[in-house]
Amino acid sequence: MKKKSAQSCDSCTYYVYDEDYEGYVCDISMDEDEYVRLVSDSRYECPYYRNGDDYRIVRKQM
Repeated sequence: MKKKSAQSCDSCTYYVYDEDYEGYVCDISMDEDEYVRLVSDSRYECPYYRNGDDYRIVRKQM
């Protein structure tokens, strides 16, 4: 089974629901080269990734 990377779009702050497309999209403005690298290379980590879990710090302090 393939190991899931620590940076998943599902947990990113910029991964938002778009009503026009009726699906989730990345809300970061990337150029074409960055997008192709992100989609084609599974080892490439998104430089814009930001964890959307607001309670992450609180859990760490407990």
